[in-house]
Amino acid sequence: MTSLAVSRRRANGWAGGLLRACEFVAYPALAGAAFCVLCLGVVTWLPALAALAESLRRWRSDGDAACFTGVFAAFPRMWRALWRHALVSTVVYLVLALNAVFLAGQGSIGAVALLGAQVGIGVALVPYHLALAAVAATDHNAGPAGWRRAALLLAFGRPSRGLGLLAVAVLAPVVTVFIPLGPLLLGSSLPVLYALALTKGARS
Repeated sequence: MTSLAVSRRRANGWAGGLLRACEFVAYPALAGAAFCVLCLGVVTWLPALAALAESLRRWRSDGDAACFTGVFAAFPRMWRALWRHALVSTVVYLVLALNAVFLAGQGSIGAVALLGAQVGIGVALVPYHLALAAVAATDHNAGPAGWRRAALLLAFGRPSRGLGLLAVAVLAPVVTVFIPLGPLLLGSSLPVLYALALTKGARS
């Protein structure tokens, strides 16, 4: 009887671990689905990213499993705070893309150097916006100006943090390609989870 009880406890342990593993995929995927819906507004992507971070933070910190609806619930507040920043960032990305397309068709050394600069700026904005979303989700009182300062410090205060954020943003769609719709649903959630972890580590 003792060995049977131990076996049952082990089975429950494995089952619990499996359920937790499934949750770690399912909840970020649900939050990522809500993020994709909100991104249909084009300039809504940055407030949606911050709302995604807020929903995932509540899940990880408070056990709130309403990750899908949590993104929609957090979006109005993030939109009011970040819509101007989202508009500026969208215009910047559009200008960088147009410049890159134009410069790619040129053959001069100067054009190649300028193309590299456009790509470098675009790449640097990735960890910054991830950090901004995480900071907005974890510090509700600082406001947009405080969020920007904290995001710059989080993303670029240490090279390892910025490179880590960029690496996760690049690798997340790659490692989730074998999951149905994985790059679409988890390509944003996993980098945001990493950004939240960095934010927590920076404050501890």
